[in-house]
Amino acid sequence: MVRRPSLKHAARTFLVATAALAIAGAGALPVYAATGAPVAAESVATARVAATPKSASGPTGLRIKAGALANAATGQILWSQDLSTERPIGSIVKVMTALVVLRAGNLDQTITVPKSVLAYLKKQDQPSTAGLIPGDKLTARELLEALLLPSGCDAAYTLAEAYGPGLDAFIAKMNAQAQQMGLTSTYFSNFDGLPWPSEHSTWSTPANLITLGRHAMRYGVFRSIVSQTSYSLPAGDGHHAYRWQNTNPLIGKYAGAIGIKTGDTKAAGNCLLFEATRGGLTLIGVTLGTPGNDISDTGPVATKVLNWGFGHY
Repeated sequence: MVRRPSLKHAARTFLVATAALAIAGAGALPVYAATGAPVAAESVATARVAATPKSASGPTGLRIKAGALANAATGQILWSQDLSTERPIGSIVKVMTALVVLRAGNLDQTITVPKSVLAYLKKQDQPSTAGLIPGDKLTARELLEALLLPSGCDAAYTLAEAYGPGLDAFIAKMNAQAQQMGLTSTYFSNFDGLPWPSEHSTWSTPANLITLGRHAMRYGVFRSIVSQTSYSLPAGDGHHAYRWQNTNPLIGKYAGAIGIKTGDTKAAGNCLLFEATRGGLTLIGVTLGTPGNDISDTGPVATKVLNWGFGHY
């Protein structure tokens, strides 16, 4: 199921290319380890995914549209199903939203939640939100918590407006970053994974999502956020109190789970990009299109994939 942009593609390509040139002109973008120190450039190159041998076994009984499991340290694919099939991915999009913000930096800057976010949310069909109150002043770091844990589309909107600056400029940066990372089968039409302008206007593949997840998990800030079961922000100067729960059904339930992000729309089904560590081995995986009425339906599927991985490697 491969979708390609048609008449609007030229205009979008121009925006992507323009942002890519701007990024390239600024020099290589740094990637930071948990300590905040730069990681060697060669260690953050796009994953060179190795095809799964035809004779290799894999987890059985999975009801998914596509998926993959890889060694997080090397990027080697250990199992896959439709590895290069392009599909909608729901709010896994927010991993790239976070990456654009992280690579721009200045996470301690204060950002005011804009009033325009209410009109934006009203146009959507029951989007997931962090319950942000317009006028509240939060740091970019706090907004990342609101983005990644409850999958706040209001936080995505607020960050995109601030870091674009403006929504269109931010989306262009997302696509430029995807090209720089070698995600040639990925396209972002928005910053939150909601089905606009259509259900199929944003897409990626299991192979590309493994690479995206590996890049994101190299940031200590990102890792510390997505590994939490919840985050509480007491009321402070300029903002109300908030408490955000992680939507990832593995966190706090699967031993060794440390991330990453859920996603779901009608077209995407239930999706999960996940990572777990056991016995010195870290595995990263993704499942797309799990049927069911709730994102928690991805938990048992990801558990099967991880159990197979840890059991065989």
